[in-house]
Amino acid sequence: MEILGERLMMLRKEKNLRQEDVAKAIEIGFNTYRRYEHGSREPGASTILALADFYGVSADYLLGRTDVR
Repeated sequence: MEILGERLMMLRKEKNLRQEDVAKAIEIGFNTYRRYEHGSREPGASTILALADFYGVSADYLLGRTDVR
């Protein structure tokens, strides 16, 4: 899921946030979030939804199913 990590990083940088900030906001560990961005771990459905809500985009956008945020 390389596209997921790329989009998470892009969205985070657009908001000028640190990985720690996002992890805390969606109540997951920093290392877990870092691994999502680097593509070494895949989030479950509930985490994908939390990330989509946090960033104000659709889950389909995060997963690369659409380019429409």
